[in-house]
Order: sequence, then structure tokens, then C-alpha cells
Amino acid sequence: MNSFLPTLISWLQEAGYPALWLIIFGAALGLPLPISLILLGAGAFASVGDFNVFLLAAIAISSSICGDICGYLLGRHLGARLLDALSQRTKAHILSAERIERSRQYFRKRGAWAIFLSRFLISALGSPINLLAGTERYPWRRFLLYDASGELLGAVIPLALGFAFGASWEAVGDILGMISLFALALLTTLYLFYLLFKQLRRSLEIQHIRAQRHTAMLIATVVSVQEESDSLL
Repeated sequence: MNSFLPTLISWLQEAGYPALWLIIFGAALGLPLPISLILLGAGAFASVGDFNVFLLAAIAISSSICGDICGYLLGRHLGARLLDALSQRTKAHILSAERIERSRQYFRKRGAWAIFLSRFLISALGSPINLLAGTERYPWRRFLLYDASGELLGAVIPLALGFAFGASWEAVGDILGMISLFALALLTTLYLFYLLFKQLRRSLEIQHIRAQRHTAMLIATVVSVQEESDSLL
């Protein structure tokens, strides 16, 4: 269990809904807080009548979206300026404008799943993804759509589990943590296999091109020798 959890749970019980909003907002900005466990606990408290579970869901979703928007805007204004400054340093050749534009196009194509899954399945990557989305100038409306969809699941799932299991919410939290780590390890492994496959395919294509060139050179040499032999005869 996270060392901050008892303190946060105690603050939640004392301050109620405003504490929950601030905790989740801070986590969305990047603070290392156990939000899933907090929501599990809040759902368990709601099951005994301490909170309204629907109000908890509304607060969790609104605060997380607000924090994600702040991270996106921070990346869009500061991160984009940093990349533009690096691209203008032609002597250093750190990043070219063409490479930055290609990376932005790639994130526009592949970033939807990263945004959506990091809201509830791999929440530790949520804040970096927000900054990256802003830095790469991911379309605002699409970011908000995938962000809100993911945060809806990220709030409803732990609240519903906490509400359903009540006093056993801490055990459920341990299981959710294991699932999140397994998902992160699985996605990392799949990505590494993808990079390996891509590199092998590229190597095979290069070897094939070299073999074709070598064959063409041999054919040209044989033809040249044959033509010289014919001329001598």
C-alpha cells in the first residue's frame, strides 16, 4: 500500500468532497498519489452511507479532466516552444523541423489509444501522456474526447468495486495494482517485439536490395565479358 494512503483516506473522511477533488486534480497534474485506492475507499464509504456515489463519480471525473487539460495546455505552450527552439538550432542538429512534424503526425495517428488507456489501465503514464499530447499539438477536441471517455472508466470502475466489496476494498486495490503492472509489462513487451520485428524486416529488405544489386552487377559483368569475347572472335 502507498505510504500516503492512510493520510489521504483520513483527509477524505474529514474534508469530504473538496478533498477528493483536490487529490485527484493533483494526481492528474503528476503528483504520485494512489488515486485508484482513494476511489476504492471512497466507494466503500459510500456503501455505508458516508458519501453519495454518484456525486463522487462526478467529482472524480471533473477533477481528473481539469488536471489533464492543465497538463495538455502546459505541454502545448511550453513543450512546443522547447521543440521549436531545438529545431532552430541548426548547428547542433538536435531535432529537425521535419522530424518534429513526423512525430506529431505519428502521435495524431497512434495517440488516441495512449490517451484512452492511460486514464484507467496504466494511470501512471497519464501525466506524461498529457504533456506529450500538448507538446505534439494533438487535436484538442480529440484529446478531450478520449480523455473524458477514459476518465469515465477510471472513476466508475474503482468506485463501483469499492461500493460492491465494501470493507474488502484494500484487497481489491492490491489486485487492481497487479493488473495495472501486468498490463504495463505486457504492452512494453509487445512494443519491444514490434520494434524487433520492424528492425528485422528492415534488415531483410536491405539484404534483399543488396543481393539484387550484386546479382545485377554480376549479370552486367558477364554480359560485358561475353560482348568482349564476341568482338575478339
